[in-house]
Amino acid sequence: MYDVSTRKRALALVAQGRSLNSVSRETGISRAASRSWQGRLEPLPRLPLPDAVPPADEGAYAYLLGLYLGDGCISGHPRGTGYYLRIACADSWPGLTDACEIAMRAISTTGRASRVQAQGYVSVVSYSRHWPRLFPQHGPGKKHERRIALETWQHVIVDAHPWQFIRGLIRSDGCRITNWTTRMVAGERKRYEYPRYFFSNKSDGIRKLFTDALDRVGVEWTALARGSDPFNISIARKASVALMDAHVGPKY
Repeated sequence: MYDVSTRKRALALVAQGRSLNSVSRETGISRAASRSWQGRLEPLPRLPLPDAVPPADEGAYAYLLGLYLGDGCISGHPRGTGYYLRIACADSWPGLTDACEIAMRAISTTGRASRVQAQGYVSVVSYSRHWPRLFPQHGPGKKHERRIALETWQHVIVDAHPWQFIRGLIRSDGCRITNWTTRMVAGERKRYEYPRYFFSNKSDGIRKLFTDALDRVGVEWTALARGSDPFNISIARKASVALMDAHVGPKY
C-alpha cells in the first residue's frame, strides 16, 4: 500500500509528461499502480469556450482535435495552476510528431510545446490553463466508456475544416494499407493489389464523428465488425481512396 503523498508524487511526475517506466524507476512504484491511480483522478472542470476566444488557427485545431480524440489526454498540474495536453505519436512516423507539435504550438495560448521520449513513442506536451476549454471531451476514464460528442462551436470548426479533422483521426487511429486478391483470368490466377484506408476506434461516438465527416466530403465507407462490434471503418472504393490520397495520404 502507498500513502497519499507517495501517490501524489507519482501522479505529479506523470502529469509532467514522464513515462510510467521512468516514474517506476525513480519512485519504485509499479507501472500498474500508477496507471490505476490515473484512472481515479477527479474530473477536470468543464468550462465553456467563450465566443470571443476561438482557437487561433481553426484548421490546426481541427487537425489537433482528431489527434486528441485518438491518442490525446489532458491532466491537471499538481499545484492546480493549469493543465497539460499530451498526444502520443509513434516513433515510426516522425512526420506525424512534427505536424502534431506544429499544430499544438499554433493552438496553445503560450505558443509552446515539447517532446518527451518514451519507449516506442513520443509524447508531444503543452501546458496551458485553457486546454479543458478547447477540448471539452476530456474526462475521467477511457474515452470509449463515456459519451463523446462535439460542442456546437466545435461542429462549426469541423464543418469548415473536415479534411483536417479526418487527417488527424487517420493519423491517430487509422492507416493506409495495400490489400491484395487473386482472380482467374483466361485460366490463369493473377494477383491484384489495391489501396485501402482503415480507421479503428472502440468509441461509438468517435467513429460516428469520423463517418459524419466522411459523409460531408463525399467519401464512401463501410463498417466492419470485430465480433459483434463495428470496430473498423473501411474505405476501399477507388474514387473515395483517391479523395483520401489527395487530402490525407499515408503516415510518414
